[in-house]
Amino acid sequence: MVLECKHVWNHISGYLDGTLDAAVLADVQNHLEHCEICSAILDSTRNILILVADDRVFELPLGFSERLHSRLDEELSGLAPAENPTS
Repeated sequence: MVLECKHVWNHISGYLDGTLDAAVLADVQNHLEHCEICSAILDSTRNILILVADDRVFELPLGFSERLHSRLDEELSGLAPAENPTS
C-alpha cells in the first residue's frame, strides 16, 4: 500500500518506538526511502526525543531570563488589538 505523507506522520511515533506491525512498518519504510520531507520530520522528531531525554543542565548567561521576558513582553504587546481612537 502506498502511504501519503499525512499517514506516515501518524505513524512516526510507532516507527520510532518499534511498535508498528510488519505491514505498516514496510509501508512507512518504503515511503521514507523516497520522501525527503517525511525523512526530515523523522530525523527532527528523533532529535527532539534525544534532546528531551538529555538530563544535562546548562547554565544560562547572566541576565538571560530578564532579556527573554522583556522581549516576550514586547512581542506580546504588539499582538494586542489596537484601540479605536474614535470610541
